[in-house]
Amino acid sequence: MKVLITGNLGYIGPILIKSLRDNYRNIHIVGYDTGYFGHCLTNAKYFPESMLDTQYIGDLRDFDESILSDIDAVVHLAAISNDPMGNRFEGVTKEINADASAEFARKAKKAGVRYFVFASSCSMYGFTQEGAKKENDSLNPLTAYAKSKVFMEKTLEELSDDNFIVTCLRFATACGMSTRLRLDLVLNDFVASAVSTGKITVLSDGTPWRPLIHVKDMVRAITWGMERTVNTGVNFLAVNTGSDEWNYQVKDLAEAVAGIIPETTISINKDAQPDKRSYQVDFSLFKKLAPNHQPVMSLKDTVRELKESLEEMGFNNSNFRNSWFMRLKVLEQHIDRGLLTEQLEWTANKNDN
Repeated sequence: MKVLITGNLGYIGPILIKSLRDNYRNIHIVGYDTGYFGHCLTNAKYFPESMLDTQYIGDLRDFDESILSDIDAVVHLAAISNDPMGNRFEGVTKEINADASAEFARKAKKAGVRYFVFASSCSMYGFTQEGAKKENDSLNPLTAYAKSKVFMEKTLEELSDDNFIVTCLRFATACGMSTRLRLDLVLNDFVASAVSTGKITVLSDGTPWRPLIHVKDMVRAITWGMERTVNTGVNFLAVNTGSDEWNYQVKDLAEAVAGIIPETTISINKDAQPDKRSYQVDFSLFKKLAPNHQPVMSLKDTVRELKESLEEMGFNNSNFRNSWFMRLKVLEQHIDRGLLTEQLEWTANKNDN
């Protein structure tokens, strides 16, 4: 099998690459990434991409379709990957997450790719007080990031057929340790704050709901998407990906962290404006369709893993929200240094002569 992973130099990529290399024989793995976050290694014992057969550095907006030659499966992770970045770079988010991604999918189908696994998001449900959302419930995308996911799902549904099997994994909010750790994720933020300051500051009133999924369990779902046949669904499938047990209110996450990391205090802003993103999600369809690829990580194990890894790193940065642990800050630093344009294009690649 020959697999192409876009956006592999990010949070999920290193875990996915290792899993594929460990669990598949005779697999050929290709990575494609623009390289924004390639240097953001955390507690890495080796260079994660050493397990790849080929690594391409390129912009999805200028993708060379020859890279798709003989590719059997695509895992499309590449995206401007959260709401703060989407808000700061709204136009670029549409260019990359929607327009370029749609064109990339069309090229993949034309090249004969059999399986297309898309990293979608539960954030497209937006805000709801109507109970856990199922796949056929109405969508309410509130941000540029969430809107781009809705657009791509619709595009992929139109492209799917018997020879182009599409799986859109509507992931819960990611968490857990990676060799390219992100701290702009709610649980990761809480653990980092507890480790570095002994305090957790909840900016909301703590009541919003968030479903979570460990990055290792995201990888388990991705491998299912690469393998599934039409017998486990239709040619196009959009499925909530996570576990019913991992629907938490934000205040519960803070309390769970404080319960594991001694002497941690919690501050909740009870006067905060209501958070526009609050949703519970029903994961029963994923449990039915992928019984052998269900999440196995627990909340307590995830907190302990993060705590131990951060301590092993000697992490003590109380100002981490202004550091390169936050993806938006990395992009802004690249721009400030003249390495990226405001359109998030590498200046070294622009021929102005």
